[in-house]
Amino acid sequence: MENVLEVKNIEKYYGNKSNLTKAIDNISFNVKNGEFVGIMGASGSGKTTLLNCVSTIDRVTAGHIIINGEDITKLKGNKLNKFRREELGFIFQDFNLLDTLTIYENIALALTIQKVNATEINNRVHEIAKKLDILGIMNKYPYQVSGGQKQRCAAARAIITNPKIVLADEPTGALDSKSAKQLLMTFDYLHQKLNATILMVTHDAFTASYADRIIFIKDGKIFNELVKGNDTRKQFFEKIIEVQTLLGGDLNDVI
Repeated sequence: MENVLEVKNIEKYYGNKSNLTKAIDNISFNVKNGEFVGIMGASGSGKTTLLNCVSTIDRVTAGHIIINGEDITKLKGNKLNKFRREELGFIFQDFNLLDTLTIYENIALALTIQKVNATEINNRVHEIAKKLDILGIMNKYPYQVSGGQKQRCAAARAIITNPKIVLADEPTGALDSKSAKQLLMTFDYLHQKLNATILMVTHDAFTASYADRIIFIKDGKIFNELVKGNDTRKQFFEKIIEVQTLLGGDLNDVI
């Protein structure tokens, strides 16, 4: 399988010479097409900074990030905005839905911005909504639906443009256990049935156990890596807990 994402020797510094913080310290890894990769680490480990750099929200100090053959560290202005809009899908902890738009309009918005014709937008929105079991709430507004339904709407919005990679930042963080499990089943569907490539930051070992591979970050560096392989999700979950214990992080962040 070809690499969708290549992270090459990236570094990220904050501050100035008198007070310099190294948030990312020479990290390299690849994500293959259709792979579901989780990133874990204690608070302050650099995992969110890493996701922000991959998602173009932040810029690296050194190194290169290549997505679908394009070095995004060299993109600026309109080219960067176009790349972000067309090649990346985002799922945030707080949903980031627009309260003045219906669920249908929230999902359709990215296609509208891309000037896709109305018939195709309607077909694609209904197709993904049916797959994610949210057809019944298309005419409702975000404040009228549950947290789990909002997050599935966010997942639909992220995947509707057929992005090269979906970036998820603590996607279950604001959900109760039932809604979290529903969302993880949605992720499983995106990954297994739609062959979506997903890079996800999470504190939660149960959430992480749905991934194919986990990259653990400590002090801005890759500390360890786990591959699910033929393990059951329960076996993988137990291995994740073991590594998290070795990391010395707060287990309350994980379980």
